[in-house]
Amino acid sequence: MTITQASARTSTARAPTPRRRVPLEPYLYLLPHALLFFLFTVYPIGYGLYISLHRWDLLNPVKAFVGSEFYRNLFTPGTPQADFFWKTLWNTTFFTMVSVPLLLFAALGLALLLHRPIFGRIFFRAVFFMPGILTVSVMGILWRWMFDNQIGLVNAAREVLLGAPPIPWLSTEGLAWVPIVIGTVWWTVGFNMTLYLAALGNVPISLYEAASLDGATPWQSFRFITLPLLAPVTLFVFVTTALASFQLFGQSLLITNGGPSRSTQSVIQYITEEGFTNAQYSSAAAMGFVFGLIMLIFTAAQFGLMARDVKGGEG
Repeated sequence: MTITQASARTSTARAPTPRRRVPLEPYLYLLPHALLFFLFTVYPIGYGLYISLHRWDLLNPVKAFVGSEFYRNLFTPGTPQADFFWKTLWNTTFFTMVSVPLLLFAALGLALLLHRPIFGRIFFRAVFFMPGILTVSVMGILWRWMFDNQIGLVNAAREVLLGAPPIPWLSTEGLAWVPIVIGTVWWTVGFNMTLYLAALGNVPISLYEAASLDGATPWQSFRFITLPLLAPVTLFVFVTTALASFQLFGQSLLITNGGPSRSTQSVIQYITEEGFTNAQYSSAAAMGFVFGLIMLIFTAAQFGLMARDVKGGEG
Protein backbone atom coordinates (compact mmCIF):
# COMPACT_ATOMS: atom_id res chain seq x y z
CA MET A 1 0.00 0.00 0.00
CA THR A 2 1.42 3.35 -0.95
CA ILE A 3 1.64 6.39 1.30
CA THR A 4 -0.93 8.23 -0.85
CA GLN A 5 -3.51 5.43 -0.52
CA ALA A 6 -2.98 5.23 3.26
CA SER A 7 -3.41 8.96 3.74
CA ALA A 8 -6.53 8.94 1.55
CA ARG A 9 -8.03 6.10 3.60
CA THR A 10 -7.17 7.87 6.85
CA SER A 11 -8.73 11.12 5.70
CA THR A 12 -11.84 9.26 4.54
CA ALA A 13 -12.22 7.46 7.85
CA ARG A 14 -11.80 10.66 9.83
CA ALA A 15 -14.30 12.66 7.73
CA PRO A 16 -17.27 13.57 9.98
CA THR A 17 -20.69 12.35 8.94
CA PRO A 18 -22.91 15.32 8.07
CA ARG A 19 -25.94 15.60 10.32
CA ARG A 20 -29.28 15.86 8.59
CA ARG A 21 -31.02 19.11 9.46
CA VAL A 22 -34.78 18.89 9.89
CA PRO A 23 -36.45 22.02 8.52
CA LEU A 24 -38.84 23.64 10.96
CA GLU A 25 -40.47 26.12 8.60
CA PRO A 26 -43.16 23.70 7.24
CA TYR A 27 -44.24 22.78 10.77
CA LEU A 28 -44.46 26.43 11.75
CA TYR A 29 -46.81 27.02 8.82
CA LEU A 30 -48.94 24.07 9.93
CA LEU A 31 -48.96 25.08 13.59
CA PRO A 32 -51.89 27.58 13.45
CA HIS A 33 -54.14 25.06 11.68
CA ALA A 34 -53.05 22.29 14.04
CA LEU A 35 -53.90 24.40 17.07
CA LEU A 36 -57.32 25.35 15.69
CA PHE A 37 -58.00 21.75 14.63
CA PHE A 38 -57.16 20.49 18.12
CA LEU A 39 -59.12 23.27 19.84
CA PHE A 40 -62.30 23.06 17.76
CA THR A 41 -62.30 19.40 16.61
CA VAL A 42 -60.17 17.03 18.68
CA TYR A 43 -60.94 18.55 22.07
CA PRO A 44 -64.75 18.79 21.55
CA ILE A 45 -64.87 15.19 20.31
CA GLY A 46 -62.90 13.95 23.31
CA TYR A 47 -64.91 16.05 25.74
CA GLY A 48 -68.17 14.88 24.19
CA LEU A 49 -67.07 11.25 24.57
CA TYR A 50 -66.25 11.95 28.21
CA ILE A 51 -69.72 13.44 28.76
CA SER A 52 -71.42 10.45 27.12
CA LEU A 53 -69.71 8.09 29.59
CA HIS A 54 -70.74 10.08 32.69
CA ARG A 55 -74.03 11.20 34.17
CA TRP A 56 -73.69 14.87 33.36
CA ASP A 57 -75.61 17.35 35.51
CA LEU A 58 -74.71 21.02 35.48
CA LEU A 59 -76.03 21.47 39.04
CA ASN A 60 -74.12 18.53 40.47
CA PRO A 61 -70.34 18.87 40.71
CA VAL A 62 -69.96 15.09 40.89
CA LYS A 63 -70.18 13.44 37.46
CA ALA A 64 -70.77 9.75 38.08
CA PHE A 65 -69.17 7.34 35.62
CA VAL A 66 -71.85 5.16 34.00
CA GLY A 67 -69.89 3.64 31.12
CA SER A 68 -72.00 2.64 28.14
CA GLU A 69 -75.38 3.12 29.85
CA PHE A 70 -76.59 5.85 27.50
CA TYR A 71 -75.40 3.89 24.48
CA ARG A 72 -77.31 0.83 25.68
CA ASN A 73 -80.45 2.93 26.03
CA LEU A 74 -80.35 3.61 22.30
CA PHE A 75 -80.43 -0.11 21.53
CA THR A 76 -82.92 -1.16 24.21
CA PRO A 77 -86.46 -1.40 22.79
CA GLY A 78 -89.04 0.48 24.81
CA THR A 79 -86.84 3.29 26.08
CA PRO A 80 -87.81 6.80 24.94
CA GLN A 81 -84.30 7.37 23.61
CA ALA A 82 -84.43 4.29 21.41
CA ASP A 83 -87.94 4.94 20.16
CA PHE A 84 -87.44 8.60 19.28
CA PHE A 85 -83.85 8.32 18.06
CA TRP A 86 -84.53 5.59 15.50
CA LYS A 87 -87.84 7.18 14.47
CA THR A 88 -86.17 10.51 13.76
CA LEU A 89 -83.28 8.74 12.04
CA TRP A 90 -85.80 7.09 9.73
CA ASN A 91 -87.42 10.49 9.13
CA THR A 92 -84.05 11.87 8.10
CA THR A 93 -83.35 8.86 5.88
CA PHE A 94 -86.76 9.21 4.22
CA PHE A 95 -86.12 12.90 3.54
CA THR A 96 -82.74 12.01 2.03
CA MET A 97 -84.19 9.29 -0.22
CA VAL A 98 -86.84 11.69 -1.55
CA SER A 99 -84.88 14.93 -1.83
CA VAL A 100 -81.60 13.65 -3.31
CA PRO A 101 -83.09 12.20 -6.56
CA LEU A 102 -85.20 15.34 -6.99
CA LEU A 103 -82.17 17.57 -6.56
CA LEU A 104 -80.16 15.47 -9.01
CA PHE A 105 -82.77 15.34 -11.78
CA ALA A 106 -83.96 18.92 -11.33
CA ALA A 107 -80.40 20.28 -11.38
CA LEU A 108 -79.47 18.25 -14.45
CA GLY A 109 -82.66 19.24 -16.28
CA LEU A 110 -82.18 22.93 -15.55
CA ALA A 111 -78.52 22.74 -16.58
CA LEU A 112 -79.42 21.10 -19.90
CA LEU A 113 -82.05 23.77 -20.59
CA LEU A 114 -79.88 26.73 -19.59
CA HIS A 115 -76.80 25.39 -21.37
CA ARG A 116 -78.55 25.98 -24.70
CA PRO A 117 -78.18 29.39 -26.38
CA ILE A 118 -81.66 30.60 -25.42
CA PHE A 119 -82.74 34.18 -24.81
CA GLY A 120 -82.17 35.36 -21.25
CA ARG A 121 -80.30 32.30 -20.06
CA ILE A 122 -77.94 34.39 -17.88
CA PHE A 123 -80.98 35.91 -16.19
CA PHE A 124 -82.59 32.52 -15.59
CA ARG A 125 -79.33 31.08 -14.25
CA ALA A 126 -79.25 33.88 -11.70
CA VAL A 127 -82.93 33.35 -10.83
CA PHE A 128 -82.44 29.67 -10.05
CA PHE A 129 -79.19 30.26 -8.16
CA MET A 130 -80.33 33.20 -6.01
CA PRO A 131 -82.46 31.20 -3.49
CA GLY A 132 -79.27 29.51 -2.35
CA ILE A 133 -77.99 32.75 -0.82
CA LEU A 134 -80.94 32.92 1.59
CA THR A 135 -80.49 31.77 5.16
CA VAL A 136 -82.40 28.73 6.37
CA SER A 137 -84.53 30.94 8.64
CA VAL A 138 -85.77 33.04 5.72
CA MET A 139 -86.39 29.95 3.61
CA GLY A 140 -88.26 28.18 6.43
CA ILE A 141 -90.53 31.11 7.26
CA LEU A 142 -91.29 31.64 3.57
CA TRP A 143 -92.38 28.05 2.92
CA ARG A 144 -94.26 27.79 6.20
CA TRP A 145 -96.32 30.77 5.10
CA MET A 146 -96.75 29.33 1.60
CA PHE A 147 -98.27 26.10 2.98
CA ASP A 148 -100.08 27.51 6.00
CA ASN A 149 -103.26 25.56 6.73
CA GLN A 150 -105.55 28.60 6.59
CA ILE A 151 -103.88 31.63 5.01
CA GLY A 152 -101.18 29.95 2.93
CA LEU A 153 -100.68 30.99 -0.67
CA VAL A 154 -101.06 27.39 -1.90
CA ASN A 155 -104.45 26.95 -0.25
CA ALA A 156 -105.55 30.41 -1.43
CA ALA A 157 -104.62 29.55 -5.01
CA ARG A 158 -106.50 26.24 -4.80
CA GLU A 159 -109.57 28.02 -3.50
CA VAL A 160 -109.50 30.73 -6.17
CA LEU A 161 -108.62 28.50 -9.14
CA LEU A 162 -110.35 25.25 -8.21
CA GLY A 163 -112.83 26.22 -5.53
CA ALA A 164 -111.34 23.51 -3.33
CA PRO A 165 -111.26 23.64 0.48
CA PRO A 166 -107.92 24.25 2.22
CA ILE A 167 -105.63 21.29 2.92
CA PRO A 168 -104.03 21.08 6.38
CA TRP A 169 -100.53 20.60 5.01
CA LEU A 170 -98.62 21.29 8.21
CA SER A 171 -100.78 19.19 10.53
CA THR A 172 -101.21 16.04 8.42
CA GLU A 173 -98.68 13.22 8.56
CA GLY A 174 -97.19 12.60 5.16
CA LEU A 175 -98.37 15.89 3.69
CA ALA A 176 -96.15 17.80 6.11
CA TRP A 177 -93.14 16.60 4.13
CA VAL A 178 -94.35 18.38 0.99
CA PRO A 179 -93.32 21.95 1.95
CA ILE A 180 -90.05 20.68 3.48
CA VAL A 181 -89.02 18.74 0.37
CA ILE A 182 -90.21 21.30 -2.19
CA GLY A 183 -88.69 24.16 -0.20
CA THR A 184 -85.35 22.36 0.09
CA VAL A 185 -85.25 21.63 -3.64
CA TRP A 186 -86.11 25.26 -4.47
CA TRP A 187 -83.50 26.47 -2.00
CA THR A 188 -80.52 24.31 -3.02
CA VAL A 189 -81.02 23.22 -6.63
CA GLY A 190 -79.14 26.25 -7.97
CA PHE A 191 -75.78 25.09 -6.60
CA ASN A 192 -76.05 21.65 -8.20
CA MET A 193 -77.24 23.28 -11.43
CA THR A 194 -74.10 25.42 -11.48
CA LEU A 195 -71.90 22.33 -11.11
CA TYR A 196 -73.64 20.64 -14.02
CA LEU A 197 -73.37 23.79 -16.16
CA ALA A 198 -69.63 23.89 -15.56
CA ALA A 199 -69.33 20.20 -16.48
CA LEU A 200 -71.43 20.63 -19.64
CA GLY A 201 -69.15 23.46 -20.73
CA ASN A 202 -66.22 21.04 -20.72
CA VAL A 203 -67.87 18.47 -23.01
CA PRO A 204 -66.24 18.76 -26.49
CA ILE A 205 -68.70 19.86 -29.15
CA SER A 206 -66.84 17.71 -31.67
CA LEU A 207 -68.27 14.60 -30.02
CA TYR A 208 -71.82 15.75 -30.70
CA GLU A 209 -70.89 16.71 -34.27
CA ALA A 210 -69.38 13.29 -34.91
CA ALA A 211 -72.42 11.58 -33.41
CA SER A 212 -74.72 13.69 -35.58
CA LEU A 213 -72.80 12.69 -38.69
CA ASP A 214 -73.20 9.06 -37.69
CA GLY A 215 -76.97 9.52 -37.48
CA ALA A 216 -77.34 9.59 -33.68
CA THR A 217 -80.58 11.01 -32.29
CA PRO A 218 -80.54 13.67 -29.54
CA TRP A 219 -81.50 11.02 -26.98
CA GLN A 220 -78.65 8.75 -28.10
CA SER A 221 -76.19 11.65 -27.88
CA PHE A 222 -77.41 12.41 -24.38
CA ARG A 223 -77.28 8.79 -23.28
CA PHE A 224 -73.92 7.79 -24.75
CA ILE A 225 -72.01 11.10 -24.61
CA THR A 226 -73.46 13.51 -22.06
CA LEU A 227 -74.32 11.12 -19.25
CA PRO A 228 -71.01 9.19 -19.22
CA LEU A 229 -68.97 12.41 -19.27
CA LEU A 230 -71.10 13.84 -16.46
CA ALA A 231 -70.71 10.73 -14.30
CA PRO A 232 -67.93 12.13 -12.03
CA VAL A 233 -69.90 15.32 -11.41
CA THR A 234 -73.08 13.33 -10.81
CA LEU A 235 -71.32 11.19 -8.21
CA PHE A 236 -69.91 14.28 -6.50
CA VAL A 237 -73.33 15.97 -6.47
CA PHE A 238 -74.92 12.79 -5.11
CA VAL A 239 -72.41 12.46 -2.26
CA THR A 240 -72.50 16.11 -1.19
CA THR A 241 -76.29 16.34 -1.50
CA ALA A 242 -76.83 13.15 0.49
CA LEU A 243 -74.52 14.32 3.28
CA ALA A 244 -76.27 17.70 3.39
CA SER A 245 -79.70 16.03 3.46
CA PHE A 246 -78.71 13.88 6.44
CA GLN A 247 -78.00 17.14 8.27
CA LEU A 248 -81.64 18.23 7.99
CA PHE A 249 -82.47 20.58 10.82
CA GLY A 250 -83.61 24.11 10.02
CA GLN A 251 -86.26 23.24 7.44
CA SER A 252 -88.20 20.82 9.64
CA LEU A 253 -87.75 23.02 12.71
CA LEU A 254 -89.07 26.19 11.10
CA ILE A 255 -91.72 24.79 8.73
CA THR A 256 -93.37 22.07 10.85
CA ASN A 257 -91.44 22.14 14.14
CA GLY A 258 -91.00 18.40 13.71
CA GLY A 259 -94.72 17.71 13.72
CA PRO A 260 -97.20 16.34 13.56
CA SER A 261 -96.36 13.66 16.16
CA ARG A 262 -92.64 13.88 15.35
CA SER A 263 -93.34 12.64 11.82
CA THR A 264 -91.00 15.26 10.30
CA GLN A 265 -88.54 15.65 13.17
CA SER A 266 -84.95 15.08 12.07
CA VAL A 267 -82.41 13.19 14.12
CA ILE A 268 -80.30 16.31 14.68
CA GLN A 269 -83.40 18.15 15.85
CA TYR A 270 -84.14 15.40 18.36
CA ILE A 271 -80.53 15.34 19.61
CA THR A 272 -80.74 19.10 20.12
CA GLU A 273 -84.05 18.70 21.98
CA GLU A 274 -82.62 15.96 24.19
CA GLY A 275 -79.60 18.06 25.11
CA PHE A 276 -80.86 21.63 25.37
CA THR A 277 -84.58 21.18 26.14
CA ASN A 278 -84.55 18.03 28.29
CA ALA A 279 -81.07 18.81 29.73
CA GLN A 280 -80.00 15.20 29.07
CA TYR A 281 -76.51 16.07 27.96
CA SER A 282 -75.01 12.61 28.31
CA SER A 283 -77.82 11.01 26.33
CA ALA A 284 -77.55 13.65 23.62
CA ALA A 285 -73.78 13.14 23.42
CA ALA A 286 -74.23 9.38 23.02
CA MET A 287 -76.80 9.94 20.27
CA GLY A 288 -74.42 12.30 18.54
CA PHE A 289 -71.64 9.72 18.51
CA VAL A 290 -73.91 6.94 17.22
CA PHE A 291 -75.24 9.20 14.48
CA GLY A 292 -71.69 10.32 13.69
CA LEU A 293 -70.60 6.68 13.35
CA ILE A 294 -73.49 6.00 10.97
CA MET A 295 -72.53 9.04 8.90
CA LEU A 296 -68.89 7.94 8.92
CA ILE A 297 -69.83 4.53 7.52
CA PHE A 298 -72.05 6.14 4.89
CA THR A 299 -69.31 8.59 3.91
CA ALA A 300 -66.72 5.81 3.65
CA ALA A 301 -69.05 3.90 1.33
CA GLN A 302 -69.53 6.99 -0.82
CA PHE A 303 -65.80 7.63 -1.06
CA GLY A 304 -65.35 3.98 -2.01
CA LEU A 305 -67.75 4.55 -4.90
CA MET A 306 -65.85 7.68 -5.91
CA ALA A 307 -62.50 5.86 -5.83
CA ARG A 308 -63.89 3.01 -7.93
CA ASP A 309 -65.28 5.52 -10.41
CA VAL A 310 -61.91 7.24 -10.69
CA LYS A 311 -60.11 3.93 -11.25
CA GLY A 312 -62.67 2.98 -13.86
CA GLY A 313 -62.11 6.27 -15.63
CA GLU A 314 -58.35 5.78 -15.65
CA GLY A 315 -58.71 2.28 -17.05
